Amino acid sequence: MHPDQQRDFTEFVISRSDRLIRLAYLLTGDQHAAEDLLQTALAKTAGHWRRIRDSPEAYVRRVMYHEQAGRWRSPRWGRERPVTSPPDRAAGDRTDEVETRVTLARALRTLPPRKRAVLVLRYYEDLPESEVARIMGCSVGTVRSQTHQAVARLRELIGETITLEA
Repeated sequence: MHPDQQRDFTEFVISRSDRLIRLAYLLTGDQHAAEDLLQTALAKTAGHWRRIRDSPEAYVRRVMYHEQAGRWRSPRWGRERPVTSPPDRAAGDRTDEVETRVTLARALRTLPPRKRAVLVLRYYEDLPESEVARIMGCSVGTVRSQTHQAVARLRELIGETITLEA
């Protein structure tokens, strides 16, 4: 990689890593898996930097989605992993806002991978339907129907209190 390209890539990583790691976490539901996913996506992006440097974030999002979709398809993906100690329990004095966020995150994890990805890309990343369709390799109509079905399922799981704005 040319030194100018390497500088541009480094600046991109520094400026966008926080946002991209949040997206990776929403796609994986696990901090360590999110870090692995982002690292893989950035490594693939670096190899194509010269070609994609005008819109690298869209490229990284697409790579992350496709990498995670491949992991979802892998027979080893959903297996339990042993840990040395049980996770900490949540404190009982959480605010309503935190409880709502936790409930929504839990419900989001129960959705099938494509529906979860549609919601993350549409509402968390605030991407237009056309961009979500391009990233996921499907039609805009599919994005709309997946979004509708996913929101309806979330409402079933956590009640009518959910309001998502397009």
